[in-house]
Amino acid sequence: MRSVRVSRRRFLKGMAAATGAAAVPRSLRAQGKTIKIGVVGPITGAMAEVGGDCRLGALLAAETINAAGGIKSMAGARLELLLADSETKVEVARSEADRLIGAGAQLLTGAFHSAHVAAISSLAQQRRVPYLIDITAADSITANIAKSVREGQQKVQYVYRNFPSAVTFGKNAVKYMTEIFREAGASPRRMVVMYSNDLFGKTASAGFEAAHKAANPGFEIVQTLPFPETASDLSTEVARAKAARPDVIAPFTRPATAILLLEEIAKQRVDLMGVISPGAPGLYEPGQIRQLKELIEHVMDAAPWPNYKNPATQKIAAEFARRSNGRYFDASGAYTYEAMLVLGDVLERAASTDPDAVVAAIKKTSFAGGITVSNGPVTFNETGDNPNASTAMIQILGQKPRVVWPREVAEQKFVFPRPKK
Repeated sequence: MRSVRVSRRRFLKGMAAATGAAAVPRSLRAQGKTIKIGVVGPITGAMAEVGGDCRLGALLAAETINAAGGIKSMAGARLELLLADSETKVEVARSEADRLIGAGAQLLTGAFHSAHVAAISSLAQQRRVPYLIDITAADSITANIAKSVREGQQKVQYVYRNFPSAVTFGKNAVKYMTEIFREAGASPRRMVVMYSNDLFGKTASAGFEAAHKAANPGFEIVQTLPFPETASDLSTEVARAKAARPDVIAPFTRPATAILLLEEIAKQRVDLMGVISPGAPGLYEPGQIRQLKELIEHVMDAAPWPNYKNPATQKIAAEFARRSNGRYFDASGAYTYEAMLVLGDVLERAASTDPDAVVAAIKKTSFAGGITVSNGPVTFNETGDNPNASTAMIQILGQKPRVVWPREVAEQKFVFPRPKK
């Protein structure tokens, strides 16, 4: 199979216009029968960096499936990716997904942003196009569609999710924090939760607070502070957080607001034991680490993550770095890669692209070839979620994200409390 080098510039700029089959490397185009999969992602705009990683993950996985002979139950049919740029805008995400369906997409994945995923989910359900959500945590997206099917408003559910839900994020975050605090012999008592005031932030913070209430751990959430998703200044919010005298700040951020938040915490000299996110993008991306430098060192994040104890993951990560000019293989690339593997498994068992046949195969999924931290094979429950999807606690150590908890998947020992300056 011919290798196609994908540079960072190509992904973050040049690929913005690379939608449709013309954007797909020759190695993904079949000479005979193809199966068209639409991939929507934020290739331009505020989330371009993570969108580029997602797209590369999808491309690498599709190349792997095609190199292994394609979908054998369908005479070696090959995967053809139809690519679209959401421009980090919800209305564009939906219209681009609609365009891909019109161009022949038989399945969908991608989108990343919760509001974008919600818009595409309703479209996919309406158009009877199976949609495997690779990344988004908002429980309401799959729950609402499952409810409409259960109540007879619709006959079949076409939307499923491989990514952990907000409930899983919340439960794991409380559990990991409690275990790490105990292991460290530390006793933080006061925590301030700060969250991006969008669908992701509201859902994730509510999930964490519910999990905290149920577990009743040794630390108290003394204040919860929202901030705009598109904030350009967080001085007021950080001042309010500082006034609450927290031992730990637990933020739910987007990439841009992660930078604002950590810079403002340093500027106002907020005295903390640590910054520990219950699960958020923006605290491990290379761009954030490059800009924040020592300000992000020792920050923790209970995030979905590749399982680097898996040799297959290590091999994929090496190829990802080679094809992206050295970028790190994190949750963005890994979950899109894994979603594509799951779709390949589904198509193999369905032996058809008929949407109802695909859905029937999705419901019977038990895929053990995953590459992310999980509690077992990929399966789907009555809501359309993968109950075995999980998270790990990562920490920025030596300017690189490393898994530090749970023990069985940890790459390094955590540092907590954070050394005082």
